[in-house]
Amino acid sequence: MNVTATIERGSATAPVKPSADAPAKSTRPRRRGGFLGSTNGKKAVMAVTGAVMVLFLVGHMAGNLKSFFGAESFNSYAAFLRTMGEPILPHRTLLTVVEIGLVVAVGLHMWAAISLARRARKARPVRYAARRKSRANGYAVHTMRYGGVVIVLFVVYHLLDLTFGAANPAGAGSTPYERLVEGFAPSRWWVTLFYVFAVVMVGLHLRHGLWSAFQTLGLASRRGYRSLRAAATGLSALLVVGFLAVPVAVAVGVIK
Repeated sequence: MNVTATIERGSATAPVKPSADAPAKSTRPRRRGGFLGSTNGKKAVMAVTGAVMVLFLVGHMAGNLKSFFGAESFNSYAAFLRTMGEPILPHRTLLTVVEIGLVVAVGLHMWAAISLARRARKARPVRYAARRKSRANGYAVHTMRYGGVVIVLFVVYHLLDLTFGAANPAGAGSTPYERLVEGFAPSRWWVTLFYVFAVVMVGLHLRHGLWSAFQTLGLASRRGYRSLRAAATGLSALLVVGFLAVPVAVAVGVIK
């Protein structure tokens, strides 16, 4: 009886070999969402959308600097943005396309950034008991996280102030040059101060974003490390200086 029970228990617990006709199970994990669902795909989305926004900033800065040439030059530039493509295309068509493209780029950029942050948090849900935190890494994370919030708030106010005129003393019926001068008048120093702070945050955000894009695209090799670092810093500094030149000039009375 004992021998028989032992044999039966051994038979019950013995591993069962799959039959030859049974399909083999794949050990490779399935990727959800394809390339865009992967970490590299999300980083690529951030790099491409970031490049789109950088091109917009360069063009926007060049247009703003026309205010140094007087009201007629700046108002002509603002009118050109609304009449691009005429008479072939209806009024403001190309500008609307650009605006929609920017909204899509910003939305995808934020989606990729939030998705990567959540994925990194899930990959390490419990912090190490003893971990040396890099100051540079912590600085970059806080710059990208809180700087992004400041930039979004700044863009909303910027549109209400200088584009639609709802928050501008000159009103919606004024010319773009009048809204520019009234918006950064010396009496509204707090607006200029907020503008300066927000643009500096844009520069820091851009510098870190450009360097991350270089790394994502595989351009940050050992040979080009310093040159790409300098390029990211130089372009960011150029945009910051270019954007701050106009409000500061209005605040001190150079543009009036």
